[in-house]
Amino acid sequence: MTELRDYFNPVSIASPGFEHLAGQAGFPHNIFVHTDNSPVRDISKFRVAILGVPEGRNSPGTGTMKAPDSIREQLYRLARIPGKLKIADLGNMKQGVTFDDSVAGLTDILCWLTEEDVFPVVIGGSSALVTAIDSAFTRLKTRYSLIAVDPRIDFINEKREADSFNYLYNLLHSHKSTFSHYINIGYQTYLNDQQVINRFLKRKAELIRIGDVRKAIHLTEPFFRDSHAAVFDISAVRQSDAPGTISPSPSGFYGEEICLLARYAGISDNLKVFGLFDVNPELDVRFQTAGLAAQILWFFLEGFSQKQYETPALSNLNSGRFVKYHVRVTDLDDDLIFVKSNLTERWWMELPAGNDSNIYIACSHEDYVKANHDEVPERWVQGYERLKS
Repeated sequence: MTELRDYFNPVSIASPGFEHLAGQAGFPHNIFVHTDNSPVRDISKFRVAILGVPEGRNSPGTGTMKAPDSIREQLYRLARIPGKLKIADLGNMKQGVTFDDSVAGLTDILCWLTEEDVFPVVIGGSSALVTAIDSAFTRLKTRYSLIAVDPRIDFINEKREADSFNYLYNLLHSHKSTFSHYINIGYQTYLNDQQVINRFLKRKAELIRIGDVRKAIHLTEPFFRDSHAAVFDISAVRQSDAPGTISPSPSGFYGEEICLLARYAGISDNLKVFGLFDVNPELDVRFQTAGLAAQILWFFLEGFSQKQYETPALSNLNSGRFVKYHVRVTDLDDDLIFVKSNLTERWWMELPAGNDSNIYIACSHEDYVKANHDEVPERWVQGYERLKS
């Protein structure tokens, strides 16, 4: 049993002085709040745990350490999450003497929550804290895919301490790391080194430019469905919607779009941890960025409450819940096999994994339509190449 008081300062925020929502309609009535007078005694009773990490070191935006309280204040003004999702707010982690101490503490907490089958929602802090997510998966000996909603691929080809613009270097070059696959949603070409883009494409990373995302945002849902860790950098949002960050851009997602992406993360079958990073209250305007960050968390939790665990059931295709389709494509020796859920209408592609076993890669109805037009879907090509490597 982890002693929460050893790791966390209990939640303590001032009353807003006014309420848009009365009585049981507000978010605070949806959750159990870890306080001095009412501590969390049995974490296993909850499905989700919210934890703030007030850590701004290893980032040029040290003001991110103030983000958890600023975001939490806005989150508590929103409506309650529909349904009966059991959520605990554990408060803010105590800051370590050094940044590495904070990473070690967060790693401990993430491992503990995972072992208790409680989903961690991390409110940063800077994205340098992604190294703790990597350390947790590595300690648990779990290979994982990381999906980042970020205008930049946070990699600089220099051996140096991990920071908010360079955490991927450590993930790629650590011989211990169980990091296996990287997906970026919404990168902006003019903010990235083309050599870095090429490096990640050679590693079979899936990189989707913001223009392509905005043409058909629903096509990003399968990427979230196949990922194990999702991290959102608030600088992925345009400056007019989220000014409170050290590296704002006039281009980016609208607030509604980033919230929809967060909902896709929430309904993902495989996701094990969610993180929101790089909100800097010192640069915010009338709590606009903190307010949007709170809405991102709200939509993630709302999606989580609607989650349907279907992927493990794919091995039982005779249950009547799924329909299997065989599609003949000229360039391939074998049929492409698609599986559709009758309940959620989500799609997967079946790939042979050897030893008479199969794996399933999330895809879209559009991928099935492409195959019927004698075109091999890019998702199939990417998955097949990763299997071979």
